[in-house]
Amino acid sequence: MNLNNEDDVLLTVLNGKLTYKDILEATNEFDAAFCIGEGGCGRVYKAQLSSKKTIEGKRLHSSSKMVTVVVKRLHSTSKMANFNAFLSEIRALIEIRHRNIVKLYGFCSNDRNSLLVYEYLDGGSLVKTLSIDEEAKKLDWPKRIHIVKGVAHALSYMHHSCSSPLVHRDISSNNIFCSLVSTYGYFAPAKLACTMKVIEKCDVYSFGVLALEVIKGKHPGEYIQYLTTSSHGDLRLADLLDPCILYPTREEETILMSIVKLAIDCLHSNPQYRPTMHIVSDILDK
Repeated sequence: MNLNNEDDVLLTVLNGKLTYKDILEATNEFDAAFCIGEGGCGRVYKAQLSSKKTIEGKRLHSSSKMVTVVVKRLHSTSKMANFNAFLSEIRALIEIRHRNIVKLYGFCSNDRNSLLVYEYLDGGSLVKTLSIDEEAKKLDWPKRIHIVKGVAHALSYMHHSCSSPLVHRDISSNNIFCSLVSTYGYFAPAKLACTMKVIEKCDVYSFGVLALEVIKGKHPGEYIQYLTTSSHGDLRLADLLDPCILYPTREEETILMSIVKLAIDCLHSNPQYRPTMHIVSDILDK
C-alpha cells in the first residue's frame, strides 16, 4: 500500500471507504473552526461524514442525518517509528469493547498525518464542562462519583482485561466526555506503549490527578504536593470540594473521602507503591 496516496485506506472498521481526502473535506483541511480540543498526543476535530459513506454496515441515504465523528490528528512526534507495530496497536484498539471507552472506527495515515477516527459524543469534554459554572452545577456528586468510577473501570479493563494490555498515556479531563444521555467516564485511548509496569503506573498517576480534578472542579495544581506530603489524618474534605455545588450528604462525603485517599495513593512519587487500576476499580466498587 502506498502511504503517499492520500486516498489510501490503511485500516478501517467502517464498511464504507473512509479516506484521508474525505477527512480533509469534512474538516476543511483541519481548519481551526473544526478543532474541539487538544491533548498531549494531538488535536481533536469534529467532522461530519458524507451521506455517501457507510458506518458500521448501515448505508446513509441522502435523507439521513450526517454522521458526526471525532478525528484525532496525532502530533508528528506521536507517530510510531515501527509502522507494523503501529498497525498492530490500532487493531488492538479496534477490538476494545467497553461502555466507558469511545469506539475507534478506524484510522488513516500518510507521510503528513496519522488520524484516529472515533465516535462522537455531544456532551463536550469534562474540562469544558467544569470550566462553565452553570454546566458544572449539573454535575452533582453522584454524577462525579460515577465519572471517577467509569474512568477507573475503563483503565482497569485496558490494563488487565485486554488480550494485550493497553496503556493510555494521555489521561486528562480533555479526554473525558460527558454524554447527555448518561454521565460516564468516556475517554479515547490516545496511543499505546509497551506494557511495562512503570508505564502502566503513569496512567495510575494521571487517574489520581483526574479524580481530584473531578471533585475539586479544577486541576489540583500545587495542591498535589501538599496532599502527598501530609498525613491522611490532616485532610479536610471541605478544602477539596467544588464550591459551585451543594455540600455532599453524609453518604456521599464518605465515598468522596475514600476517592481522595485512593487518589493520593495513586500519586505516590514511587510508581512501585501506586496501586494497580484493578485494585483501584475493585475498591471503588465496594
